[in-house]
Amino acid sequence: MSVEHAAALIRAGKLVAFPTETVYGLGANAFDSAAVERIFTAKGRPHTSPLIVHVDSIEMARALAACWPPAAETLARRYWPGPLTLVVPKRPEIPDIVTAGLPTVGLRMPAHPLALELIRAAGVPIAGPSANRFTELSPTTAGHVAESLADYVLDGGPARVGIESTVLSLVGSPVLLRPGVIPLPEIEALIGPVETAAAPAPGAHASPGMHPRHYRPATPLYLLDPGERPPEGNGAFLRIGQEMPLDPLEYAAVLYETLHRLDAQRLDWIAVERPPEAPEWAGVLDRLRRAAG
Repeated sequence: MSVEHAAALIRAGKLVAFPTETVYGLGANAFDSAAVERIFTAKGRPHTSPLIVHVDSIEMARALAACWPPAAETLARRYWPGPLTLVVPKRPEIPDIVTAGLPTVGLRMPAHPLALELIRAAGVPIAGPSANRFTELSPTTAGHVAESLADYVLDGGPARVGIESTVLSLVGSPVLLRPGVIPLPEIEALIGPVETAAAPAPGAHASPGMHPRHYRPATPLYLLDPGERPPEGNGAFLRIGQEMPLDPLEYAAVLYETLHRLDAQRLDWIAVERPPEAPEWAGVLDRLRRAAG
């Protein structure tokens, strides 16, 4: 089994779970509507939640965009390959099922050598949400991917970043749709002010990851203020600087792996100390808030 085998499956309309630096994705040929429909079916994902399309170069991204604004070029050259998704107007070659019927598409160049090799070997962009059931905990290792989800799992080791990409819309004024590990002030230093998206209205979402309940383990998760006591019973309490790292990037890198491990212990609850309201913690805090519902 190899990247070449996985690429052949992608070209044949099959689903391949593949590694990226953020989390493992569930990939299909982005030009194949029937294959993309299999992603929604496998995940139990509503069609109102669009998929990110993974590319192997800025040139491939430009070819999929009806408009590639200067801010997209600036950010792609700074952060790609890396954990940043750019939402831009799409070309008609991208089927509407990929984008929840919206005229925009989220594009990302992942920073994992196997992901880039897979895209190049398949010869097509790959639509790939996280390789999990909808709203459940994202996988950061091949072992986290349910056997029934994909036709093949390409094992690339543990994800280095550990939470999903930052998603930024560049349709009109820049809007942050989903925070990640890239602090917003760092982005604003490059392209100017960026708004933060409000809670989405009913219907198609501008980005994945905008549902109020998301990224959640099977075990009930409680987000506690510093000094607040966890519930009674058999549980685990994750505190910053004790059970979890002090550094926000190190914290993000181990968050889902820790929650997967605790989930397997069949605890009554998992309590997590609330991270600071600071730009460098925004991605982690967003995931924990949605996991706690």
